[in-house]
Amino acid sequence: MNDHEKFMRAAIAEARIAAEVGEVPVGAVLVAGGKIIARTHNLTERLIDVTAHAEIQAITAASSYLASKYLSKCTLYVTLEPCPMCAGALFWSQIGTVVYGASDEKRGFALHGGALHPKTKIIAGILAKECGQIMSDFFAAKRK
Repeated sequence: MNDHEKFMRAAIAEARIAAEVGEVPVGAVLVAGGKIIARTHNLTERLIDVTAHAEIQAITAASSYLASKYLSKCTLYVTLEPCPMCAGALFWSQIGTVVYGASDEKRGFALHGGALHPKTKIIAGILAKECGQIMSDFFAAKRK
């Protein structure tokens, strides 16, 4: 297993925690120097806050840990393509790399013209099938 898969599996574990508590199952981990410095998942229901996406939680936790608002030497692993709001926050953080699993055909930043920082590297499709299945299973259970 390569590092991208290893860290995406940690993000998937966070997504599963989110699903267990009724949150949309998006998980994220933020890595610096090969070490996870933030583990998060969506908290929009718990916090009653539409901005409490996993990526925003990860940015906040990592910035606090590093005592820096800039995350240019960090990599965010997230199970779902970030939305335009999260892309904006990632832009301002100057995140070094964003690695995501499943594409978001309805609300993803690429579809809606969201942009990341020009120096941010984007890697898509890591464990995409597994990441997408978590979302599919969650919403299928909601419809029952």
